Amino acid sequence: MPQTIARPRESTLNLRIDAGLKAEFVEAVEADDRTASEVLRGLMRSYVDEARQRRFAAEARRQSQLIAGSEDETEVMRWIQDVSALGSGQ
Repeated sequence: MPQTIARPRESTLNLRIDAGLKAEFVEAVEADDRTASEVLRGLMRSYVDEARQRRFAAEARRQSQLIAGSEDETEVMRWIQDVSALGSGQ
């Protein structure tokens, strides 16, 4: 029996934009020999990656402030070991 490759589900996003902006965007992507969809998917991926990085940095700052405020070195070392274990999949 032939195997089939599972394709990820795709979804459609409808949005309203200024007609002038759309015309300029289409002209720009065509000049780069790309499709509007291809460029928009790339922009969306970049935004999601940047948002993930911002959330990670904010959480790292929050945790650093918690550690910096602790006077119990044993507690801090235990916390570091726990976080290290999570990062290594243990």
